[in-house]
Amino acid sequence: MKLKQALSTFLFGPVLIAVVVTGCHSSTSSPSATPDAAAQAREQALAAAKKTDTARQELEEIPPPAKSHYMAIHTRESWNNPFLTVGNTDVTLRVISPDQTHSAALPSTMLKPAKARRQELEIRLADLPDALSALPREDWPYGRVIAVEEDPAETRANRLQVRRNVESTMQTLNNLGIVIYEWPVTGLSR
Repeated sequence: MKLKQALSTFLFGPVLIAVVVTGCHSSTSSPSATPDAAAQAREQALAAAKKTDTARQELEEIPPPAKSHYMAIHTRESWNNPFLTVGNTDVTLRVISPDQTHSAALPSTMLKPAKARRQELEIRLADLPDALSALPREDWPYGRVIAVEEDPAETRANRLQVRRNVESTMQTLNNLGIVIYEWPVTGLSR
């Protein structure tokens, strides 16, 4: 009889502990921590990393920048590389495409002034790698460098969120291998 009690305690004790532990574990888990949600989050993270790697490879075809080309530029009108203005909810990408007319008889500025070649696109931060990698090499005359500024039109109440977005933008640009030229340059006028 004692052997039977010892055997039942030996066999059912761990089962009882496992049931109690499993019961406690399942009651404390949240619905968002289900294996399906975790798997989806991993898949999304992998997709984003793959998208960034693809964009980085495409951007590596653009030569690295030379500081002598872009450090002397202090006005927006003179900046010919892509320019990012980071706001509260999105990023504005400004691109000035080069004039494709190569005629010695007619100056190209007469055919397409800079304002006609300028485009401004509002994009989400998540779409920034795709947007930058889609730009042709000719849109990067200074090499792989981009000017970044906080949106000067944002309200004071939104400044904290804008700063967070600037930091996220800079992290994305670093992951893409793009040199960041913070705008405005301290002590200089726009």
